[in-house]
Amino acid sequence: MVRFLFRLLAAVSLALSVILAVMDATRSIALSKFDPTPLGALWFEHAPSSLTALQGLFTGVAGFLWDPAMLTLLKVPAFIFFAALALLLYAIGHTPQPSARTFAVGR
Repeated sequence: MVRFLFRLLAAVSLALSVILAVMDATRSIALSKFDPTPLGALWFEHAPSSLTALQGLFTGVAGFLWDPAMLTLLKVPAFIFFAALALLLYAIGHTPQPSARTFAVGR
Protein backbone atom coordinates (compact mmCIF):
# COMPACT_ATOMS: atom_id res chain seq x y z
CA MET A 1 0.00 0.00 0.00
CA VAL A 2 2.84 2.38 0.81
CA ARG A 3 4.62 1.55 -2.45
CA PHE A 4 1.39 2.33 -4.33
CA LEU A 5 1.18 5.71 -2.59
CA PHE A 6 4.75 6.58 -3.60
CA ARG A 7 4.10 5.51 -7.20
CA LEU A 8 0.87 7.54 -7.28
CA LEU A 9 2.66 10.63 -5.98
CA ALA A 10 5.39 10.02 -8.56
CA ALA A 11 2.80 9.92 -11.34
CA VAL A 12 1.17 13.14 -10.14
CA SER A 13 4.56 14.83 -9.87
CA LEU A 14 5.51 13.68 -13.36
CA ALA A 15 2.22 14.94 -14.78
CA LEU A 16 2.77 18.30 -13.12
CA SER A 17 6.30 18.39 -14.52
CA VAL A 18 5.05 17.77 -18.06
CA ILE A 19 2.36 20.46 -17.70
CA LEU A 20 4.93 22.97 -16.45
CA ALA A 21 7.37 22.04 -19.23
CA VAL A 22 4.68 22.62 -21.87
CA MET A 23 3.79 25.97 -20.31
CA ASP A 24 7.46 27.00 -20.24
CA ALA A 25 7.96 25.83 -23.84
CA THR A 26 4.94 27.80 -25.00
CA ARG A 27 6.13 30.95 -23.24
CA SER A 28 9.68 30.43 -24.55
CA ILE A 29 8.44 30.14 -28.13
CA ALA A 30 6.37 33.30 -27.73
CA LEU A 31 9.32 35.23 -26.27
CA SER A 32 11.91 33.68 -28.63
CA LYS A 33 14.15 32.86 -25.65
CA PHE A 34 14.26 30.15 -23.00
CA ASP A 35 12.38 31.44 -19.96
CA PRO A 36 11.56 28.68 -17.44
CA THR A 37 9.44 29.37 -14.38
CA PRO A 38 11.52 29.13 -11.19
CA LEU A 39 10.12 27.01 -8.38
CA GLY A 40 10.10 30.00 -6.03
CA ALA A 41 8.03 32.13 -8.41
CA LEU A 42 5.53 29.33 -8.90
CA TRP A 43 5.28 28.72 -5.16
CA PHE A 44 4.90 32.45 -4.40
CA GLU A 45 2.20 32.74 -7.06
CA HIS A 46 0.05 29.93 -5.67
CA ALA A 47 0.78 29.84 -1.90
CA PRO A 48 2.73 32.89 -0.70
CA SER A 49 1.80 32.42 2.96
CA SER A 50 3.31 28.93 3.11
CA LEU A 51 6.52 30.17 1.49
CA THR A 52 6.91 32.97 4.02
CA ALA A 53 6.08 30.55 6.84
CA LEU A 54 8.80 28.19 5.61
CA GLN A 55 11.24 31.08 5.43
CA GLY A 56 10.38 32.06 9.00
CA LEU A 57 10.86 28.48 10.15
CA PHE A 58 14.24 28.16 8.44
CA THR A 59 15.54 31.51 9.67
CA GLY A 60 14.38 30.78 13.21
CA VAL A 61 15.75 27.24 13.48
CA ALA A 62 18.61 27.03 10.98
CA GLY A 63 19.14 30.40 9.35
CA PHE A 64 22.33 29.28 7.66
CA LEU A 65 20.31 26.83 5.51
CA TRP A 66 17.94 29.40 4.02
CA ASP A 67 20.39 31.46 2.03
CA PRO A 68 22.60 28.87 0.34
CA ALA A 69 20.32 25.83 0.20
CA MET A 70 16.71 26.97 -0.11
CA LEU A 71 17.35 30.00 -2.29
CA THR A 72 19.30 27.83 -4.72
CA LEU A 73 16.47 25.28 -4.73
CA LEU A 74 13.87 28.01 -5.32
CA LYS A 75 15.77 29.20 -8.42
CA VAL A 76 15.60 25.77 -10.10
CA PRO A 77 13.06 25.55 -12.96
CA ALA A 78 9.85 24.08 -11.58
CA PHE A 79 9.52 21.37 -14.23
CA ILE A 80 13.02 20.05 -13.41
CA PHE A 81 12.22 20.00 -9.69
CA PHE A 82 9.00 18.05 -10.16
CA ALA A 83 10.64 15.63 -12.63
CA ALA A 84 13.42 14.93 -10.10
CA LEU A 85 10.82 14.53 -7.36
CA ALA A 86 8.91 12.06 -9.55
CA LEU A 87 12.09 10.06 -10.13
CA LEU A 88 12.86 10.00 -6.40
CA LEU A 89 9.32 8.98 -5.43
CA TYR A 90 9.26 6.26 -8.07
CA ALA A 91 12.61 4.92 -6.89
CA ILE A 92 11.28 4.74 -3.34
CA GLY A 93 8.09 3.00 -4.46
CA HIS A 94 9.79 0.64 -6.92
CA THR A 95 9.29 -3.05 -6.25
CA PRO A 96 12.61 -4.85 -6.63
CA GLN A 97 12.54 -7.77 -9.03
CA PRO A 98 13.73 -11.10 -7.66
CA SER A 99 17.05 -12.10 -9.10
CA ALA A 100 16.97 -15.01 -11.49
CA ARG A 101 19.17 -17.72 -10.04
CA THR A 102 19.96 -20.00 -12.90
CA PHE A 103 23.25 -21.27 -11.59
CA ALA A 104 23.49 -24.77 -10.16
CA VAL A 105 24.32 -24.58 -6.48
CA GLY A 106 26.13 -27.40 -4.70
CA ARG A 107 27.82 -29.09 -7.63
